[in-house]
Amino acid sequence: MSTTITEQAPVEHITKLKTNPNTPHDIQAVLNYYLDPEDGSPPEPNYANKPSTYDRPVHSVNVTVHDIRGSEDQYTLDTTGFQVVNHVSQEKDFLDEERIKSIYYKETEELLKRETGASKIFIFDHTIRRESTDKGRTVPTSTDALNNNPAPIAQRGPVQRVHIDQSYGASPRRVTHHLPDEAERLLKGRFQIINVWRPIKTILRDPLGVADANSVEDKDLVPIKLIYPDREGETYSVRYAPGHKWNYLYKQTPEEVLLIKCFDSKTDGRARRVPHSAFVNPEHEGEKARESIEVRTLVFYEDDTELGDSWGI
Repeated sequence: MSTTITEQAPVEHITKLKTNPNTPHDIQAVLNYYLDPEDGSPPEPNYANKPSTYDRPVHSVNVTVHDIRGSEDQYTLDTTGFQVVNHVSQEKDFLDEERIKSIYYKETEELLKRETGASKIFIFDHTIRRESTDKGRTVPTSTDALNNNPAPIAQRGPVQRVHIDQSYGASPRRVTHHLPDEAERLLKGRFQIINVWRPIKTILRDPLGVADANSVEDKDLVPIKLIYPDREGETYSVRYAPGHKWNYLYKQTPEEVLLIKCFDSKTDGRARRVPHSAFVNPEHEGEKARESIEVRTLVFYEDDTELGDSWGI
């Protein structure tokens, strides 16, 4: 991906970790934002089967990424759009696809029901990132990497561009696509799309940054069509604004699970979506490639029907 513009965001105080693991470890990092075409034209769509369409100029900005360790309880799905929860999985290596689907999927469903109070969870895919046998190359495995994820297989190392997996308009279509027989009923109530992101090994290289949902206005979101062979989806790229507040969890462990809200049908003031991006931590560039698993889910609250039949299906 080519970088066209590089900008320095306002520099804030940076605290370097010494010996106390609870000391916040804020860092300066570069995040890749959407760059508007000079001619004012709308963004070109991405095609799921054409990796080259994902390669577009970016607006690279140096920002402060705040370490939330020690203050995790201040960040929740409804207030900031993301949340760290403690959970020990039976799975440790995530090498067996069938065990992931039979054991880890069930764990993830139970975890989300416990944390959200949802009545129904549907997992529609997962992606694993780890180093391949080709030295220096990171290759993910995914249940639906080509058709459902915002970056193609050929570029599926950690996604180092600011994005949201689903747009407001595309989110209900996720329900109709995956649960066609139940969609009309389910869309009469509240639903969310939540990513469940877990390190397989403690994260040093390419950590995941999440923006406080309240710091990112809807006008900063850029819809990007995502064309599949049989349907059309849509993601959000994000324009830079100085008010964006970025966060991460330094040395996030496999027992520290990050919940990321990509969509919420509620429009009552709570957080609805969270831009996120991997980024290079310059202190750990030489470490082994990141290993992580991300499960993407539809989350339903069938008794919360204040929305009414508002999705037009």
